[in-house]
Amino acid sequence: MTTHDSAEEILPPREETEGGVKVVTFGCRLNTYESEVMKDHARKAGLDNAIIINTCAVTGEAERQARQAIRRMRRENPEARIIVTGCAAQVNPGSFSSMPEVSQVIGNDLKLKAETWNLPTTERVRVNDIMAVKETAGHLISGFDSHARAFVQVQNGCDHRCTFCIIPYGRGNSRSVAMGEIVAQVKKLVEGGYQEIVLTGVDITSYGPDLPGQPTLGQMARRLLALVPEIKRLRLSSLDPVEIDEDLWRLIGDEPRLMPHLHLSMQAGDDMVLKRMKRRHLRKDLLDVCAKARKLRPDMVFGADIIAGFPTETEAMFENTFNAVKECDLTFLHVFPYSPRQGTPAARMPQVEGNVRKERAKQLRELGAEQLNRHLAGLVGKSMPVLVEKSKTKGRTEYFSEVVLDKAAPAGQIVMVKMDAVEKEYLKGCVAA
Repeated sequence: MTTHDSAEEILPPREETEGGVKVVTFGCRLNTYESEVMKDHARKAGLDNAIIINTCAVTGEAERQARQAIRRMRRENPEARIIVTGCAAQVNPGSFSSMPEVSQVIGNDLKLKAETWNLPTTERVRVNDIMAVKETAGHLISGFDSHARAFVQVQNGCDHRCTFCIIPYGRGNSRSVAMGEIVAQVKKLVEGGYQEIVLTGVDITSYGPDLPGQPTLGQMARRLLALVPEIKRLRLSSLDPVEIDEDLWRLIGDEPRLMPHLHLSMQAGDDMVLKRMKRRHLRKDLLDVCAKARKLRPDMVFGADIIAGFPTETEAMFENTFNAVKECDLTFLHVFPYSPRQGTPAARMPQVEGNVRKERAKQLRELGAEQLNRHLAGLVGKSMPVLVEKSKTKGRTEYFSEVVLDKAAPAGQIVMVKMDAVEKEYLKGCVAA
C-alpha cells in the first residue's frame, strides 16, 4: 500500500472543532480527508457535545497515542460522547470498546455514511466485515476549513499483503472512486478557491481495475486536468514504484500543473529485505524510477517512506538502504523504526533489537536532514510560487519545501517569493511586492 505500508506521511494528531463536534485525527492524509467527511455528516445530523477520535493502526505507537488522547478527552470533557473510529477501531474494536471512556466504536466504512450519524443508536460497537465492502462512495465536500490544499479520495483499500502491514484489514480490498465523481468534487473545490488538489488513497497506483474500462491512475489524472483546466496544482500521494503507468509518466514529463514532487513507497533499499517485506519492487526499480522521472523532469524531487530495522535486517542490508537514499538523491524521508503488528507475518520473524532499530532510524533521519538541507540550499536566491498556508506566514513551494514568509500573505493563495536563506528544515523568503 502507499498510505498504509508506507504510512504515507503519518501526520501529528490534529484537533478541530466545529459547532458541538470535536474531531481528533491520527495518521495519514486519507484520514484527514475522512475526518472532514465525518465532521460534515455530524454537523448536518445536529450532533452536539461529541468527540470523534479517528484512529490509525499503522504502528502500535499510533494506537497508544489514540488511547492516551481518549483518556485526556474524557478528563477534559466529562459529559461528552466519545466516538472512536478509523483503522485501529476497525482492526481491534474490543481494545477501544473495553475503555470506560468510550461511548461508541464505529467501523471504517460506516463512519463515512451519513445515516450512521443521523440514526442515534445504543449499539456500542458498530463494525462491519471490511473485506465484504465493494464500493468506495464519492463524498462531496465543499472544502477543508483549516488546510490550504484539498485532499480528494480517489481510492480505498489494498489488495497487497505486505508482511508488516495490518491496514488491509482496516481498509478492506482495493476499490476506486468513479472518475465522474472525482471530477465533480474537484470542480467544486476549485470553484471554492482551492489552488492545490492532492489525490489520495490507500494505494492510489492500484486505481481503476474495478471500474468500467479499467482506467489507470495516469489516465484518470490526465482526464481530470483536461476537464478541470482551472486546477493550478495537482499533487499525488504515495506511489508504488513499480506501478507508475505510461499515462502518468507522460504527465510527469509534459504537465506543469503536476507538481515536481513524487512520494515513493520505498520501505527499504535492500533486495532481501524487500522480498521478506513482500514488496513488489527491488532496489534497481527504485533507482530506475528516480532516474526516469528526472530525465523527464530534471527538477523532480522525491520523498520516501522507509522502515528501519525490519526483522532479519543485518548491518549490510541496512547499509544498502542507507546508500539507496543517496543514490536516488531522496529529499523528504519519512522514517519509521519497525514496529511489530500483531497478526502480521513479520511479527513472527526474528526481530532486530529495539535499540538497533532506533539507532538505524536515527541514522536515516540524520541523512534525511542532510538531504533536505542540500535541496533547500539549492533554492536560495531563486524566486518561485508558494502556496500560502492558513497561518498566512508559511507556505510550500512546488517541491513541497516549507517556506517561512517575511510578512503575512493571503491564506490559500499562490504568491511569488524570493528565497533568502535556509533555517533548520525550512526556507526563509521575501514576498514579492
